[in-house]
Amino acid sequence: MDNNGATYKEAGVDIHAGYELVKRIKNAARSTYRPEVLGDLGSFGALFALGKYREPVLVSGTDGVGTKLKIAFMADKHDTVGLDLVAYCVNDIICQGAEPLFFLDYLAVGKLDPKRAAQIVEGIAQGCRQAGCALIGGETAEMPGFYPEDEYDLAGFTVGVVERDEIIDGSRVQPGDKIIGIGSTGLQSSGYSLVRHVFFKLAGWDIDHVDPRLGRPLYQELLEPTGIYAREIMELKRKFNLHGVANISGGGLPENLPRAMAEGTRARIKLGSWPVLPIFDVVAELGKISEEEMYNTFNMGIAMAVIVPAEEAEAVCSTLTALGQRAYVIGECVAGERGVDFV
Repeated sequence: MDNNGATYKEAGVDIHAGYELVKRIKNAARSTYRPEVLGDLGSFGALFALGKYREPVLVSGTDGVGTKLKIAFMADKHDTVGLDLVAYCVNDIICQGAEPLFFLDYLAVGKLDPKRAAQIVEGIAQGCRQAGCALIGGETAEMPGFYPEDEYDLAGFTVGVVERDEIIDGSRVQPGDKIIGIGSTGLQSSGYSLVRHVFFKLAGWDIDHVDPRLGRPLYQELLEPTGIYAREIMELKRKFNLHGVANISGGGLPENLPRAMAEGTRARIKLGSWPVLPIFDVVAELGKISEEEMYNTFNMGIAMAVIVPAEEAEAVCSTLTALGQRAYVIGECVAGERGVDFV
């Protein structure tokens, strides 16, 4: 065959780098497999046997990491953003009581660096192991001229299953129910456009700056991975009457908590009932951000909220503590228009 003409590699796409990446990530992906996984990486489609359920309902979710990736680029640290990707997909579907089954990822790069891409995928695999779901497929796209050579974007997609009569949809939430908050790991992956504006434009900090209130370099604080709460929510679902579950992501408690509540119920959240992590105080101070703006943008120290009958609240907190989480009774449900009041 005549090889004197233009090549794909000359155009900026190195298919051999793609082959190298597949070699690097096979073991990471296999480490997440469940018994239901059929076949291996490399097929056109990923196979997953659903197993035996009475009346299964599939629950799907998709998300990205957002501009938190900019911090990874600045720090040249790529082993944690995969955890964020899994967390933001999985933490959504568990709100409806779904057990995560499998995960797919999409990685788009300007120039494929197999070593860096493997770090990203290994983070995704670590997140899948924490969530109990299998990383059964994905796509890596090398797109020269579309992305800068040293940048990339990530998207994820997950599928879970729940029995139809076990779906958590908020319809059972009623006045008198208690709201339990699970402590967050920090900023998680929301509000990073504002965070970057505050730290790098307004304050003029660099990525290695150490504030005594944070006690570590800024990049470490900002790249702290989002928590994954599948194990905890599945355990609570087995033991208690979960009336509602909310993932407190972008939009904070005011936007996300009402999505887990019934019409005619309103959340009354008691400020000061949980510790607000130092990172939020630092952001608010440097940016001169109002309390209302902070609570409407960030999780403010609460990663997930569960709504349970009042008589179960103490036991729910004890169970979460035994699972290694920080848990707080942060409020209650009252009659009223669906929404959130802070008191």
